[in-house]
Amino acid sequence: MHIHILGICGTFMGGVAALARAAGHRVTGCDGNVYPPMSTQLKDLGIEIHEGFDAEQLDIEPDCVVVGNVMSRGVPVVEAMLDRGMRYQSGPEWLSDHVLRGRHVFAVSGTHGKTTTASMLAWILQDAGHDPGFLIGGIPANFGVSARFGKSDYFVVEADEYDTAFFDKRAKFVHYRPNTLVLNNLEFDHADIYKDLDAINWQFHQLLRTVPGNGRIIANGADENLEAVLDMGCWTPVEKFHLGGEAGWAAEFADSAERKISIRDPDNVAAVARWRMAGRHNLENAVAAIAASQSAGVGTAEAVSAMSRFDGVKRRMERTATVSEIAIFDDFAHHPTAIRRTVDAVRRRHPGKRVVVAIEPRSNTMKLGVHNDELADSLEHADKVW
Repeated sequence: MHIHILGICGTFMGGVAALARAAGHRVTGCDGNVYPPMSTQLKDLGIEIHEGFDAEQLDIEPDCVVVGNVMSRGVPVVEAMLDRGMRYQSGPEWLSDHVLRGRHVFAVSGTHGKTTTASMLAWILQDAGHDPGFLIGGIPANFGVSARFGKSDYFVVEADEYDTAFFDKRAKFVHYRPNTLVLNNLEFDHADIYKDLDAINWQFHQLLRTVPGNGRIIANGADENLEAVLDMGCWTPVEKFHLGGEAGWAAEFADSAERKISIRDPDNVAAVARWRMAGRHNLENAVAAIAASQSAGVGTAEAVSAMSRFDGVKRRMERTATVSEIAIFDDFAHHPTAIRRTVDAVRRRHPGKRVVVAIEPRSNTMKLGVHNDELADSLEHADKVW
C-alpha cells in the first residue's frame, strides 16, 4: 500500500509514518515546516517528504491519504483530496486499523505524564523480554526512537485527548480500543478545542466505553476529576494507585534522598529499587506503569527492578549539560501543574542549590492566556524566572 501523510513532520504523524514503513508500506508525505530532527529521521527510513500543501503532490495517486490534525478545510491539498474522491483516514484511525488491531493495546492517558509513563511501560515490557511495539510523544532514552512496530502482541500507545482530524472532532484516544488503560490524572487543558473541564471529562468517558470488560483500568486514586469520570459509568475492573499507604497499588520513596522507590501491589507484595528519576510525579508515573505491566504477566519485583535501568525520556527533565558545576535541564512541561512539579522535583533533588527557570509559554492554551494566574503560582519555588 502507498500512503501519503499530510502533516508528516509532527511527532504523532511522524511516528505513524515510521510504523507504516516498518510494516512494509510505501510512505510519502508533506508538511509546511520540514526540518531536523524529524525530517532527517523520516528520510533515513526512505520516506520522501514534499514541502508545502499544494494540490499537485497528489498526482502520485496514493492508495490512501492519512490526514494529520494540523490540516483544515481550505488547504489546497485537502480540497484536492476531497474533490478527487480519494480514500482518506485520520492518523489514529489508520493506526487502529493497521497496527493495533489484534494486539493487546496499552493506552496511557491523562493531562500529565503520558510520555514518561508510556516510556516506562514500554521499557518494563522490553526488560521482561516481550519486545513491544510503541508510539510515544517523546523519545525514550532506552530505545532512541519514538515509535517501533515490535515483534510481540503488545503495543504501548500514548493516548492523547486532542481532537482527531478536521472531519472527526472526537479525541484521538477513542480509536485505540485499549485492553489496558492507564488514567494518570485529569485537569483542564487544550482550551483551543475544549470549552471547560466537563467537555474533557465527557471525552474521557467515551474512552472508558471502549475498554472491554475483561480488560483493566489503572487509575490515580487521588484524582477527583478521574473519580468523576469513573462515576459516569465504568464496565471494566479498576485498580487504583496512590502515593503512600493507601489500599491498592502504593508507592513511596525508600530513602530521604529519594534515590530509591518502594512499590507495593494489591496482594501486599513489595519491592524496592534504585532509580535515576526525580520527583513525586515520576513516582506516580512509575507505579502506574508497573501496575499496567501485570497485564503482560510481569511480576511486581521484576517490573520494579526494570525501573533501576530506565534512563528517562528526552526533554523530560533531561540533563543536557553541566557548565562550571551548573546543571542545565530541558523539560517539556507546558501546564502550570507540570511546571510546578518539575521545579519542585529539581528543588528536592538538589537541596540548597539555586534554581533558575527559563520558560517559553508556547502551548495553544498558554497563548490564549487561560493559565496566566496559575503560571505565576507554579513558579513560586524558583529563585529566578525568565
